[in-house]
Amino acid sequence: MKLTIYGSGCAKCKQLTANAEAAASSLNLTYEVEKVTDTNAIIDAGIMRTPALAIDGDIVIEGKVSSADEVKALLS
Repeated sequence: MKLTIYGSGCAKCKQLTANAEAAASSLNLTYEVEKVTDTNAIIDAGIMRTPALAIDGDIVIEGKVSSADEVKALLS
């Protein structure tokens, strides 16, 4: 499973990354995290608000920091 975090690397982006990793770990999933910080790449992905999270290429969160429980529900 691939978790992609889109954002500038700000505190909110880091928190979303931590929450996504905690959710995946709690479900015993094998995953890799990719961080996309390039503004053009973020725009090319169709993201208008950061932070954002994509799971295996599908954008599931945009413009907010979801809790680990919210991410866990998306991964289940």
